[in-house]
Amino acid sequence: MSKLFVPLDLSPRRALAVWQRNLKVWSRLAIPSLLGNLADPLIYLLGLGLGLGALLPQVQGVSYISFLATGTVAFSTMNAATFEALYSGFARAHQQKTWEAIMNAPLSLDDVLIGEVLWAATKSLFSGSAILLVITVFGLASWQHALMALPLVLLTGLCFAGIGFIATSLAPGYDFFMYWFTLFISPMAMLCGVFFPLEQLPAFIQGAALVLPLGHAIGAIRPLLLHGEVSGLWLHVLVLLSYALCGVAIARVLMRRRLLR
Repeated sequence: MSKLFVPLDLSPRRALAVWQRNLKVWSRLAIPSLLGNLADPLIYLLGLGLGLGALLPQVQGVSYISFLATGTVAFSTMNAATFEALYSGFARAHQQKTWEAIMNAPLSLDDVLIGEVLWAATKSLFSGSAILLVITVFGLASWQHALMALPLVLLTGLCFAGIGFIATSLAPGYDFFMYWFTLFISPMAMLCGVFFPLEQLPAFIQGAALVLPLGHAIGAIRPLLLHGEVSGLWLHVLVLLSYALCGVAIARVLMRRRLLR
C-alpha cells in the first residue's frame, strides 16, 4: 500500500489539543483579528446596502440591505475560514515549521490537520457570529433566526477550511494564494448570489451556483435569516458536508506527500 494512503491515525483528544494551542495563540490578538475580519463585510454591508440600496426596489420581497446582509454572513464566513486555512495555515505548516514541531510530540499528521481545520472553522464562526450580531442590532434579522443559523455558519466554515487546506498543501509560497482567490473565491462571491439574486443571471451561471459551495451556504443561510425556514435544507447541508470531507481527504494525501517524504 502506498505511504500516501494509510489508515487514519486520529485521536479527537489530540486534535483538540492542536485546536486549543491555536486558540491560545489567537487570544493574544483576538480583538484586532475580529476587527480585521469584520472590516470588509461591514464596508460592503454599509456602503452597498445603504448607498445602493436606497436606489433599488425590494429584492425577493425584502429591502436590498436585508438581502445583502444575509448573503454577507456566508461571504464573511467563507473569507475567514479561507484566510485562516491559507495564510495562517501555510505559515504554521511550512514557514514556521509548527506542524513538524507538534508531530515530534505523540501526535500524528492527521491530528494536526483535523485540529487546524476545526480551528479555521472556529475562526469563521467568530466572524460569522459577529456579522449576525451586527445585522440583528440593525433589525435586519431576528435573534431567533440568527441563533438557528449558527450551525450552518459553522458548517460553511468547515467546508471552506477543508477546501482551503488543499491550496495550502500545494502552495510553494504566499503568492500562490492570489490564484486561489482570483480563480475560485472571488468568482463565487460574484456568481453565487451575495450581491444580487441568482435569477438575474443566465441559466448556465445559475446551474454553476448550484455546484459551488458558497451557493449552497447562501441558499441555506439567507432564507433561514429572512423567513425562518429553508427549502431543500438537507441538500444544502449534504453538499457543504461533502465539500468539507472531500477537501480534508485530498488535503491529507497532499500534506503527507509534502511533509512526510
